[in-house]
Amino acid sequence: MTAFDLAFEALPAEIAVFPLPGALLLPHARLPLNIFEPRYLAMTQDALAQGRMFGMVQPEPGQPRGPHGPALYRIGCLGRICSFAETEDGRLLITLTGICRFRVAEELELCRGYRRVRAEYDSFRADLEPLTPPPGLDRAALLGALREFFKARGIEANWEAVEQTSDAMLVLTLCMVCPFEVREKQALLEADSAAQRAAMLVALLQMGAHGGGTPPGTRLS
Repeated sequence: MTAFDLAFEALPAEIAVFPLPGALLLPHARLPLNIFEPRYLAMTQDALAQGRMFGMVQPEPGQPRGPHGPALYRIGCLGRICSFAETEDGRLLITLTGICRFRVAEELELCRGYRRVRAEYDSFRADLEPLTPPPGLDRAALLGALREFFKARGIEANWEAVEQTSDAMLVLTLCMVCPFEVREKQALLEADSAAQRAAMLVALLQMGAHGGGTPPGTRLS
């Protein structure tokens, strides 16, 4: 445990959220963000002054817009700002560390232009436990699927760094950085267990390597 670890009871009930399609944050992983829109600069400044936390959540495609913007998926991930820097042109470069997933109980009124929700964490207490390798992970199969996926997509990789990454962090990082569709990333976020997430990741890599994706309506979880 570090000085920055939160107890379940200390998780904030009301949080700002950053709706960003394709941006996946998972507990224990880190997500770099380039903040430049005025409302999200305001959100980040407020977070830095009040606990350094806000939630990442994806807009849900195909759903009608609400009074505050695009419809949101009901599950996101709370993050804590672990580093930030200001640029000369007024942007903020920050890194979020994933803390715990949450369910959107209700959306609240806007604050300085950014969206806020009441968050419930009861289903995700295990996210606060120490990170452990996914049970039953076949690392060789994962790396084989990853090589084929990157080859098919023309993606260059630092394979030395990949080989040196632990099983647990490798799965989290690949889920976040691979160019999957919004609904596929949401399914990875909502996975019931680390083992399920790892199996889903391998399946997505294998399908993507062959030019395929999940057909509409397919349940990935």
